[in-house]
Amino acid sequence: MVTNSEVKKIYSELQKQLFYLIPEKWDRIYLYASVEEKMEGLETGELFFYYFPKGILRKNPINVYEIPNKFSLNEDEYIKLVENLYSEIKKLWEMYKLEGHRLWTSLTIRIEGLKFEIEYDYTELTYTKYSGMDRHIIWKYKNLKLPDEAFSRKEQKIIRQYVNENIYFKPDIEKYSESIYRNPVKKIVAYNKERKEPQYVPETEMQKMEKQAKTKFEQQHYTYKIKERRSLKSLLKPKKKTGNKQKTYIEQIEEQRNSVKSQILMHR
Repeated sequence: MVTNSEVKKIYSELQKQLFYLIPEKWDRIYLYASVEEKMEGLETGELFFYYFPKGILRKNPINVYEIPNKFSLNEDEYIKLVENLYSEIKKLWEMYKLEGHRLWTSLTIRIEGLKFEIEYDYTELTYTKYSGMDRHIIWKYKNLKLPDEAFSRKEQKIIRQYVNENIYFKPDIEKYSESIYRNPVKKIVAYNKERKEPQYVPETEMQKMEKQAKTKFEQQHYTYKIKERRSLKSLLKPKKKTGNKQKTYIEQIEEQRNSVKSQILMHR
């Protein structure tokens, strides 16, 4: 395993980019990336990561590819930043290759509390019977510690098969860990379009009275519409009855205003 200063610079850059890509407070981060060298020097691979939001009730992990939609971010811009993150991981792989070290095929990064851990896996992905999707499911099971109900029946079958086949198998991996200090990092919310909650302003006594009068008026009209099946236009007209007339909404509001004013004068 390479642990020189150049590699540690890449570790630091990976941390910064991950922190930047998460637009809210988080508790834990888990990342997976693979790099495979095909024929003619062609490189292929994949990347995904999850984070657990900070909070007692927020236990479900967020997938990196859900973030643009969840936080109203520009998806194209965000994906470019994810690609930059993957480029940094490929730079790490290239460094191993140039220095003649054994090449890993995938890595897992775990950031929990103030601990950064990176795990290199040397499994030959080309010859495994599990597809990329299968490996994603198995990785989630091993790292995110999700309950069984978080997986479909088909996914649970893949997990059971993997566990049974590898119960006595020691994985070909190497680990490195270090303590980190989470410096403030400018988050992606620099161009976030999240809506801010409106500030609460207490209602005045007059506003409460007006709201009550309006609600009562609307309820009365709704009742009349159901019973008598009259049009809204006819409901707004005063009823032609002897004695007390049906008061309009404006009249009710004016009456409430006068009542409140009288109460204020009496208490002075």
